[in-house]
Amino acid sequence: MTVFGSVLHGLEAFVLVYFAVLTLYYACAAFLGLGVIVASSRELSPVALKDLVEHRYYKPVSVLVPAYNEEGVITQTVDSLLALRFPQYEVIVSVDGATDRTLARLIVAFGLRDSPEIYRRSVGTNKVRRVLRSPEHPELTVLDKENGGRADAVNAAVNLARYPLVCVMDADSLLNPEALARASRLFIEDDAVVAVGGSLRPLNGAVVEHGAVVDAAAPSRWVERVQVLEYARSFFIARAAWSRLGSLMIISGAFGVFRREAVIEVGGWTPGLVADDMEMVLKLHRHFRDRALRYRIAFTPDPLCWTQVPRRVRDLQAQRSMWERGVLEVLWRYRRMLFNPRYGRIGLVGVPYLWLFEIGATVVETTGYLLVVVSLAAGLLDVRFLLLFLVLAVLFGVLFSELGMTMQTLLLARHRRARDRLALFLAAFAEYLGIRQAVVLSRAVALFQVRSRRARYWRLETTTSEARDGAR
Repeated sequence: MTVFGSVLHGLEAFVLVYFAVLTLYYACAAFLGLGVIVASSRELSPVALKDLVEHRYYKPVSVLVPAYNEEGVITQTVDSLLALRFPQYEVIVSVDGATDRTLARLIVAFGLRDSPEIYRRSVGTNKVRRVLRSPEHPELTVLDKENGGRADAVNAAVNLARYPLVCVMDADSLLNPEALARASRLFIEDDAVVAVGGSLRPLNGAVVEHGAVVDAAAPSRWVERVQVLEYARSFFIARAAWSRLGSLMIISGAFGVFRREAVIEVGGWTPGLVADDMEMVLKLHRHFRDRALRYRIAFTPDPLCWTQVPRRVRDLQAQRSMWERGVLEVLWRYRRMLFNPRYGRIGLVGVPYLWLFEIGATVVETTGYLLVVVSLAAGLLDVRFLLLFLVLAVLFGVLFSELGMTMQTLLLARHRRARDRLALFLAAFAEYLGIRQAVVLSRAVALFQVRSRRARYWRLETTTSEARDGAR
């Protein structure tokens, strides 16, 4: 065998071992995640939440909504927030130098008026030009500020927040009416909790009435259906497992609840980062570990937030490319935590996992595709081995997708119609027919573009018409 052939077979063996280890991880994560789902199905009953609220065992919450150019969805979002079932909360919309009619629509829809405020700037931000309040809705406040990016907009809202808990969400997302009750419950049960992440569900295909999701049908496009499966795997398997291990490292920027005092202690969200939501979680871990303080960052699996996802493959590629750059940027920023026993499970298990199986998976999978092409060109491709490997990979992927959907159904009984279940089952196979490969390759390219990223990031834009179509 030639040296080239030996190297090629060595790389093939490495990819195979990597795949086996990754599959073992998912199996363990599924086992741990299932335990979290079963426990949550008992603890989060409507009766338990009703008892919690009626006996006033709750903490007031400030809901913070950073917004840039959101004129097409902002009033619907605020309407849904004002209809939340929670005894004491406020809504603060931070309009970050929008260039469209986002602020104008809010002023007209809610009768906003200027309200001179004196408040403490606990976290530095760009200038807040105006503070507006609604006479009809005293719990609603809107900030008009100079553009500084998403993190800067959130920090400005944190400064004005009156309550001990702050809930951060995207302006194009919708919360379940009981979202605040379900998430804030964990802060009451354990004083050490500093942050809670909830699971997300794609809003695409859902039927929305009066700002609330009343039916969650399977989306019409395959790329959207694939994302339904991705979200189920990510939240109901991966994040549930990491939460149970006490090593949760990501709380989605679309929905997360934080102890305001802890946020201020670490200096708020860091402006200019793509993955500022992930960076906040690692910042909290580092802060409390450095001071040897007891703390907990948790995940609640009830799908609390519905968010719009890309409807086209090229938009999905752009989004995942952006996420890949953001994760790598944050990991490099916190590289001193890698294999550092000072940070316990986070340093010894959590951060290494992100390097090896988040960033590493992109490199290894791309390498696998290149190996197939090179082996075929060199006449060294073992077709039977390749077909067997592909069949196993697809079947394992389908298994974990269906497991994630089963966990979701166990907790919420979603997708009751047979046609929706069938569509999502077929999407588990369709994911491997081009969509996954396109996303992985775009992520691989993104690893070389970290330094060329935009300094100020706002989420991947979707047109207003697409947002409306996805929520029909």
